[in-house]
Amino acid sequence: MIGTKEIIDIAWKKGFVIPAFNIPYLPMVKPVVQAVRDENSFALIQVARLEWEKFKSGSLEAVRDEYKKWEDTDHVRLHLDHVPVIDEDNLTVDYISIINRAVALGYQSVMIDGSRLPLEANILATKAVCELAHQKGLPCEAELGTVLGHESGPLPPYEELFESGKGFTRVDEAAFFVQNSGCDWLSVAIGNIHGAISKSARGREKLHARLNIEHLRNLKTVTNIPLVLHGGSGIEKAYLMDAIKNGIAKINVATEIRQAYERGIQHGSVEAGREEVYLKTRELIRNLFEITGTADLIKSER
Repeated sequence: MIGTKEIIDIAWKKGFVIPAFNIPYLPMVKPVVQAVRDENSFALIQVARLEWEKFKSGSLEAVRDEYKKWEDTDHVRLHLDHVPVIDEDNLTVDYISIINRAVALGYQSVMIDGSRLPLEANILATKAVCELAHQKGLPCEAELGTVLGHESGPLPPYEELFESGKGFTRVDEAAFFVQNSGCDWLSVAIGNIHGAISKSARGREKLHARLNIEHLRNLKTVTNIPLVLHGGSGIEKAYLMDAIKNGIAKINVATEIRQAYERGIQHGSVEAGREEVYLKTRELIRNLFEITGTADLIKSER
């Protein structure tokens, strides 16, 4: 079976993207896998720590068990998203323990998020997790820069953030970080933001972020590894297409499919929520990312 690292590498080199769909509610796994398969595409099914802490994905174990019911290795793999060293509430997290659990459970790639740490501390934490993952033959994603949206309280004015470049991944730091941490993929901040997780803001339309493509192009040049865009929901297609051309090989999608599920269960049932997720996922694959049929491209590289 081709490894997840190789799959992301293929997408990066061939100029298409692998979407990674977050699972805040366990019943969402089935329709996402079904949608990816029906589009003959490829995606990651992923869960972040905050999704079992602040939503209803249950646990690492629960997501793994649900994934195994619908697993189709020609179309999907299981990824551990954001495991922070310092979380959105500024609390220290036992991240090594979580990563070890995920590896033992059969997750096929992992992410360590040391972005709230100073550069050197982020490198040390990332290096430790990369070594742990690489011993098991798994790729490790890291983050550098500040992808806002998960913190408590309102965001600063978005246009002010974008124009100033505050929190953007620094080009000089990115080269040093990749060289010294050993990460396989790097999540970058180029204007993208996460969807709000506070209960008061979860149902609102997500702010429409922009992307600084010139900055991304510079990051691609100095890192020379697949780059990741977090907060993919709500970004205009033109920006996404430019980002994919300039080094983004993985895009995280959470808000759009989460809100689809929540609309469905509010107006019907779990099955209604699943149907909404299925339709939204197919729409994103076909019309936004334009990756219908990419499973065949991956197979052809075996």
